[in-house]
Amino acid sequence: MNTATATTNGVSGTGQVHEELGCYLLAGQAKSSHDIAVEAVEAERLGLGTAYISERFNKKEAATLSGAAGAVTERITIATGATNHNTRHLMVTAGYARTMQSLTGGRFVLGLGRGVPLQQDVYGIPRVTTAQLEDFTNLMRRLFRGEVIMGHSGPAGSWPVLHLDGTLDEHLPMGIVAFGPNTLKLGGRLFDQVVLHTFFTDETTARAVATVKRAAEEAGRDPDSVKVWSCFATVGEHVPEGERLMKLVGRLGTYLQGYGELLVRTNNWDLKVLERFLGDPVIAGIRGLDVTGTPEQLAHAATLIPSEWLAPAATGTPAQCVAAVRNQLALGCDGVIMHGATPAELAPIVAEYQKTA
Repeated sequence: MNTATATTNGVSGTGQVHEELGCYLLAGQAKSSHDIAVEAVEAERLGLGTAYISERFNKKEAATLSGAAGAVTERITIATGATNHNTRHLMVTAGYARTMQSLTGGRFVLGLGRGVPLQQDVYGIPRVTTAQLEDFTNLMRRLFRGEVIMGHSGPAGSWPVLHLDGTLDEHLPMGIVAFGPNTLKLGGRLFDQVVLHTFFTDETTARAVATVKRAAEEAGRDPDSVKVWSCFATVGEHVPEGERLMKLVGRLGTYLQGYGELLVRTNNWDLKVLERFLGDPVIAGIRGLDVTGTPEQLAHAATLIPSEWLAPAATGTPAQCVAAVRNQLALGCDGVIMHGATPAELAPIVAEYQKTA
């Protein structure tokens, strides 16, 4: 745990800054985009190290939210977790990252991800490949070194000229949300940080960390320079029961609907259980269980999902949640994103974490 003395109103009352802890802002479906301002300030007050911003095509456009979070905070790192490289022109994304670095004094991390294939197919967005991510990232690195890139043609696209600012000579921190082995290896050899997926078992988490660190070492990098974040569902018993059901059963159910086979195979779970879940007439009639699921539908879904599939999460009392979070660090993760809870909901858990440091 890293601690620092409180020097501004952006640090928790105890004066502790936990660089190894993070959260998502506007977790799940946002009631109002404006809530990000309150949540960002609270996350910083709690002493969390990083505030992550996910992206959905409704009220959660990442560039807008990043600017809002950066403008109301002074210390906490703001990171996208994640945006897709192919939904904006490369120069628009570069300008977004450059603006965020200027706005925050260098507190921004551009985090990329593959996205959801089904959604990409519906919207006519090309599916993201490992080669595209690598090409795009290398281009961003070059732009932030002030280079003029002429006639580039590669997996990420073709452009006559790319140029951001000739006076630039800096390193843009970049992260990647990783699931499969190819993306984990890419994270290890190229990125500054890797965010794992929610509901990974302990065995999967340890294996993923080892894959990232080994890839970094094989690429001639210091493995410790690549920070691996566990994205860990954290829903304490102080959260109302209906909301707990939505944040746990609803969220896992939505993952199973979107890319269940990948998650099940990654965790070495039983594919027949997934088939029964997806084939259930109630589940088949719901699009996005964590968005539109009623209490009755969520309760029904809970009967179809094995308890061990929901077990990779921090639940119960604040002390029990802290023990589960610390176990993620013991598995080799460098940081834990306490996922699915607002900063206000995380307050008693962070207080317990500080007491038992």
